[in-house]
Amino acid sequence: MLYLDHAATTAVRPETRAAMAPFFDDAFGNPSGVHAVSQRAKNAMEQARERAAELLGADRPLEIVFTGGGTEADNLAVTGVALAGGNIGGVVTTAIEHEAVRESADFVARFGGQVAIVGVDGYGRVDPERIAAAVTAQTRVVSVMTANNEVGTVQPVAAIAAAARSANTDVLVHTDAVQAYISEEITTASTGADLIALAAHKFGGPKGVGLLYVRDGIDLEPVLHGGGQELGRRSGTHNVAGIVGMVAAMEATVADRAALRQRVGRARDRFEHALVAAVPDVEINGALESRLVQHSHVRIPGVPAETLLIRLDQAGLAAAAGSACQSGAVEVSHVLAAMGVDEKAAAECVRFSFGWPSTPDDGDVAAARVAATVGELR
Repeated sequence: MLYLDHAATTAVRPETRAAMAPFFDDAFGNPSGVHAVSQRAKNAMEQARERAAELLGADRPLEIVFTGGGTEADNLAVTGVALAGGNIGGVVTTAIEHEAVRESADFVARFGGQVAIVGVDGYGRVDPERIAAAVTAQTRVVSVMTANNEVGTVQPVAAIAAAARSANTDVLVHTDAVQAYISEEITTASTGADLIALAAHKFGGPKGVGLLYVRDGIDLEPVLHGGGQELGRRSGTHNVAGIVGMVAAMEATVADRAALRQRVGRARDRFEHALVAAVPDVEINGALESRLVQHSHVRIPGVPAETLLIRLDQAGLAAAAGSACQSGAVEVSHVLAAMGVDEKAAAECVRFSFGWPSTPDDGDVAAARVAATVGELR
């Protein structure tokens, strides 16, 4: 099987597996305890927090809040800021955000918060000035993803943050960097964000763990209530093995990022060039000059995506349509709808996403399998 669904999840890196191993055996303790077994786990977790803070350019380790994944980190950022202090604040976000942000904004709206949804152009790009125009005196948080998880378009988050603050100096800026972290530089300086969400399994870490960078001094209303871990911002027993593994994956990702961009970029480009040569009417979606190197989101006219994906799976190629975080019935992508893609065309779109294990040759192999399958279907 040639796996080209790394945007949904990617394989655990060897560095991750090695870092996690001790915390399933003799270092299995609950870090909230006081005895030696617990303290060993706690020390490892706090060392991981310090390293995560360094990698993200945070001023203090306690600006890192460990979560159960990217969805929880997004929820905590958007609803946590909007509902902080007992006064409902407003949210400005975009029409192409991940469901974790969209549903959080809807939740705030149900409590009476003012929510503005900013549209995008046909390439999935967000205009910073449109964000600024949507910000009001009631806006408390602006949430714009660093890169789209479906079409891969990379947003000018730093410019968006500056524009938002020009309209309201008190507004906080959150970016969902879950899809971007593996290939894009993500730091407090590069994004200009006050809150940054990551999910470990997108860059070679384990599933079920993530983090939220929260700039010092920001008040958050927790979304999970209980024992008061993470300074009261996120209750629940810590997943120490997952946290240690995530930070090991962050280190490996940063060390490998430049090489990955070259290696995976070649794989993606070779895939697209060969596919277009073999299937001339194929369309490539997203902002071609500003997208993630690992993403190729294509439309093959006349070939339903669902049928193509089943046949590709049988041919030994794994790909996807839409977001893997959606559960249940197949529906038209809200991202493509926001970009102006009609329902029929959207149903013919497939995402091929490369990852850290990918090689340039994978692009050639994938294109050949897709072209052959399309030929059979047509």
